[in-house]
Amino acid sequence: MLIRGFKSWCENVSVQLRKDLGLTPIEPLDVNALADWLDIEIWTPHQVPGLESKWTQILLKKDPDAWSAVTLVINAKNLIILNSSHSKARQASDLTHELSHILIGHEAGRVDISPDGLLILSTYNRDQEDEANWMAGCLLLPREALAVIIKQDVDFEITAKKYGVSREMLRWRINVTGVQRQFARGRKRTHVRSVQ
Repeated sequence: MLIRGFKSWCENVSVQLRKDLGLTPIEPLDVNALADWLDIEIWTPHQVPGLESKWTQILLKKDPDAWSAVTLVINAKNLIILNSSHSKARQASDLTHELSHILIGHEAGRVDISPDGLLILSTYNRDQEDEANWMAGCLLLPREALAVIIKQDVDFEITAKKYGVSREMLRWRINVTGVQRQFARGRKRTHVRSVQ
């Protein structure tokens, strides 16, 4: 359960970050540009120093669905390692999710090595994951943009490509924000008035 006011705060942060990057509230956000602006490095497994090719193969070819992205802090600087085998839309979503953890102020996961040499990543708790999911959705598809999309009856396929998201992400944001219901009611009222 998200705390009262959190959703509005996320929408406001999304609009402010767009302003900081020289965008209007309804323009698509380049998440890599946001990471650069926040001074956060983005790596793929290929860029991890000393990572043997057998591990890169496992991470990207043999078991690519086992992970999406991870945020680490190295020398007081945030670093996100992103699964480059996923679609561009999923990478954007995963990167934005990790950036959201940082923007909200969640403590980055810790990395430990088990006695038998396995890498163990600590995870965020359920509330933190829910917060990061909501913030990521606001960053990728702010409510103002969704309102324009619904009002103008823009094709979902075109919109998803424009914003660099999956159709599933677009549908989820439209559903959870209620913009479709809001503007459907408005159209019904307009139609009823015009008939009378």
